[in-house]
Amino acid sequence: MSLEKIYGVHAVEALLRHHPKRVKQVWLAEGRSEPRVQALVELATQNKVAIGQAERREMDVWVEGVHQGVVADVSPSQVWGEAMLDELLDRTEGAPLLLVLDGVTDPHNLGACLRSADAAGALAVIVPKDKSATLTPVVRKVACGAAEVIPLVAVTNLARTLEKLQQRGLWVVGTAGEAEVSIYDQDLTGPTILIMGAEGKGMRRLTREHCDYLVHLPMAGSVSSLNVSVATGVCLFEAQRQRGAKAKTKK
Repeated sequence: MSLEKIYGVHAVEALLRHHPKRVKQVWLAEGRSEPRVQALVELATQNKVAIGQAERREMDVWVEGVHQGVVADVSPSQVWGEAMLDELLDRTEGAPLLLVLDGVTDPHNLGACLRSADAAGALAVIVPKDKSATLTPVVRKVACGAAEVIPLVAVTNLARTLEKLQQRGLWVVGTAGEAEVSIYDQDLTGPTILIMGAEGKGMRRLTREHCDYLVHLPMAGSVSSLNVSVATGVCLFEAQRQRGAKAKTKK
């Protein structure tokens, strides 16, 4: 089985905490001994993961990006299939929140969206199998550990998946700049699927046709739109804010 290299303190720590069996070896740059690196060493030792040292120049060749002197050899990334959605929904209490990225291709954007989705309490992130970024070392690094926690589900036919989820009682809310309703005026407290479109192009036509509601982000400045990962964070945390406010009123 071929291994892939994951790098960065947060990404490697998250793997050791949540999926230690996937980690085969942890490499540390020579001379690194500060507290957070020592915490990694303790985690690796507890899980009987081998620890080695390497020169920074050698590690620079292994990975593209800022590795922070920490690299791990791990078993290949896990991207889940559509069946995972039914399993997640079956065991979820309360109103689920799902994030759909309709063709986001930049790995940095995907990593940032995974991080925001985890922080906002989303159940999973759904992407189409084709023409979409997937889990890579870059995505894991940007996600700062979220990629090891929140499921990334790749589906063959996004429109069909949305139909199935609607049949389970979820409402589909798509984002579009020309929509009349603001994200802040849309009720996001129920079972919700939030759809963010691709960089520059937005949602595909067929995806848009499956939306129950369309919303926009009010823009007060001179720019007409936000980076998709920033917009995703805003929308997810608006959903979290509404849900928190609703929970307080029930007490």
